[in-house]
Amino acid sequence: MPELPEIETIKLALRKHLINHKIKSIEVKIPKMFIGEKDKVIGAKVTNLKRIGKGLIIELNNNYLLVIHLKMTGQLVYRDDKTKNIKLSKKIGGDSLPSKYSHIIFYLDKNATLFYNDLRQFGFIKIVKKDELMKIPFFKEMGPEPKVGNDIFGKELTLDYFKKVTKKGNLAIKVLLMDQRRIGGIGNIYANDALFKANIDPRRKGKDLEDKEIKNLYNAILYIIGKSMKYGGSSDENFVNALGQEGAYQDHSLVYGKKGQKCPRGDGTVEKIKLGGRGTYFCPKCQK
Repeated sequence: MPELPEIETIKLALRKHLINHKIKSIEVKIPKMFIGEKDKVIGAKVTNLKRIGKGLIIELNNNYLLVIHLKMTGQLVYRDDKTKNIKLSKKIGGDSLPSKYSHIIFYLDKNATLFYNDLRQFGFIKIVKKDELMKIPFFKEMGPEPKVGNDIFGKELTLDYFKKVTKKGNLAIKVLLMDQRRIGGIGNIYANDALFKANIDPRRKGKDLEDKEIKNLYNAILYIIGKSMKYGGSSDENFVNALGQEGAYQDHSLVYGKKGQKCPRGDGTVEKIKLGGRGTYFCPKCQK
């Protein structure tokens, strides 16, 4: 599933390409994935893009929003005359767009197109009035999230809040990090690597961590999120950026996906276990 760095990467790129485009028409191939009446947004212009946790928000100039959740395998890819020759990742479902995964297509002015692709068809696009955004449970219940740059629309994850929520946690710290109601935006990849960087065993309960460990973990989360942004997110699975290209964080991860490999910090070996139903990578020798 795309996590905070991947959705932020898409948001920043679409801000460059999508703003001021008018929606001319929308083709919906799988009706369950598009919620709302198309007529409410056709003819509207894109004015901004925002993000809360793993949710993307496209603001329009007519008091409506397009709310997008990519879920496990969703993709948003923009094409116009300037970008049409950029080589696409085969993760889009072929060599060109539309592909077999292109289930919703926005036809824009200036000969531009926005494709919503989704292999597993779990994601959705929903038309929402601006003043009703925070009534949607996904956004209303989203916990504070790590700040990326100077641009944050949701609640910011501060160190004080992080200490409080961690100390109250009777869950394994890795499971707690991925609870979107407590902390927004962090998924499996970055929870694994942040815990490794902070030298914390993912099985430990949050309430058992010392203040110094909590601070180290907070800083590790910010570091790992920033590192992923630097490499354009992770394409370990289906993620591609807004121009259909893959990110590279998977080539620079610390322990995620490295079962059986030597620990990057010492002579231990990376192991994989299940926590909260998710694959969890760590080095039992250096993570205590």
